[in-house]
Amino acid sequence: MLNPNFRFEILHICKQSGARLGRLHTPHGAIETPCYMPVGTQATVKAMLPRDLYDIGAMILLANTYHLFERPGHELVREAGGLHAFMRWDKPILTDSGGYQVFSLASTNKIKEDGVEFRSVLDGRKHFFTPESVMEIEQALGADIAMAFDECAPYPCDHTYAKAAMERTHRWVERCQSAHTRQDQALFGIVQGSVYKELRIQSAKFLADLDMIGYGIGGLSVGEPKPIMYEMLEEIMPHMPQAKPRYLMGVGSPDCLVEGAIRGVDMFDCVLQTRIARNGLALTGQGKKMLRNAAFARDFEVIEPGCDCYACKSGFTRAYIRHLVKCKEILASQLITLHNLRFSLRLMEQVRQAIQEDRLLDFRRELIANGAFE
Repeated sequence: MLNPNFRFEILHICKQSGARLGRLHTPHGAIETPCYMPVGTQATVKAMLPRDLYDIGAMILLANTYHLFERPGHELVREAGGLHAFMRWDKPILTDSGGYQVFSLASTNKIKEDGVEFRSVLDGRKHFFTPESVMEIEQALGADIAMAFDECAPYPCDHTYAKAAMERTHRWVERCQSAHTRQDQALFGIVQGSVYKELRIQSAKFLADLDMIGYGIGGLSVGEPKPIMYEMLEEIMPHMPQAKPRYLMGVGSPDCLVEGAIRGVDMFDCVLQTRIARNGLALTGQGKKMLRNAAFARDFEVIEPGCDCYACKSGFTRAYIRHLVKCKEILASQLITLHNLRFSLRLMEQVRQAIQEDRLLDFRRELIANGAFE
């Protein structure tokens, strides 16, 4: 699909693996890939100022279509000039379709061929999402990348259910393509098929034939063991367009970022970094550290020596941050969130460098030896 507003170039392929060093050009700037995208569910990354997101090297943010539909409403965001103006962020933005959130309301939703009926988690009102209405919402939000409306099958589910959900996703993506008209917004399709190899391959081939600007990989990291997720990635990659960006949705732990990149994934997102920070858990190159634990009460070292985030460079100690966590001070969430996000963004910088130097598998071994994935 030729669109002058979007261009993906592969700069280098790692000789040790299928990892790709790339660059995705969008109307709001270029994204170096593989990349991690911080999640700003409700048009904000929790506990972070936009200024700080710029400072730590965030290139693109993710926002949630379902939650922004609920409040403040997509029409208000359109009136404000779109998400970029509304949230004061002039780099790229991606909006998911809200499909995962809608289908997670399994006790209240009703799946039909036209769309999904569900009740609001805020006030219980009934809503009905269709591929066409989701495209209307996402185009009003105005992100650079919009995800097609899909049916995310739960794990576990049987083959019959997974096949029906995949086929419905395929019918819906064609409807999304027909309804999507913004040339300054890229529409990505989403590969589904649960943990069934032949369904995943069938889905990848179907979407490849649609010649979309990019492709998401959905329905993984929903409860299945990580080796199965990696196996699914290995099965579908030969059938996905080589010259298009690939986005593994909702995946972002340090090990998954590296393992996904090794298997040819270009884009990742996850709420893990911000969610665990609010509970006092920090990511480091030597593994996770639960800073609320008593072991850190008199630990006057920074979160991670050598880290270039504001929290570490400024000398905020583990003991001090533990004190803030125990007192439920907002600054605790701010400092740990900032550190966790910078850790993940820096990890992807290191991944990109390792790809360029044809040593990504060696880099993975170093991380494992240091305990980074523990």
